[in-house]
Amino acid sequence: MDAVPPKPGYLISVFGNRCPRCRRGHIYSSGNPYDLSNTVKMKQECPVCGQPTEIEVGFYYGTGYVSYALSVAFTIFSFLLWWLIIGFSLDDKRFFWWIGVNSFLLIALQPPLMRISRTLWLSWFVKYDPNWPTNKIETPERLNKDQGNNW
Repeated sequence: MDAVPPKPGYLISVFGNRCPRCRRGHIYSSGNPYDLSNTVKMKQECPVCGQPTEIEVGFYYGTGYVSYALSVAFTIFSFLLWWLIIGFSLDDKRFFWWIGVNSFLLIALQPPLMRISRTLWLSWFVKYDPNWPTNKIETPERLNKDQGNNW
């Protein structure tokens, strides 16, 4: 009897930019988020289970909100970490140093944040299927193949 591999974790699959249906296949064309010409270029479908990555035209416009929320969460995290480790004072400009460091980090982390926001967005609309090898893929209803990945 074949052993069924364990279900990959949700957060591991999201941060690994994997397909939400099977949680195994990589959904981006390039594994490097800093390959700026291919940062958000996705494969047409998951190479493992065949799940389409473009569900409908304009599907990924909502990821701007997710990316914004991730950026705000990162800013709050860095604020608390800076406050606990270094502290804040207007007398010696530590607050302004935090603003500069946080701004630099947000710009530097923008490509991975954009990818994670797209993967999160897709995972909220395509659910994990434990029987993905045998179950049929739900085909998108409103998809114009000519406009896919048209960014």
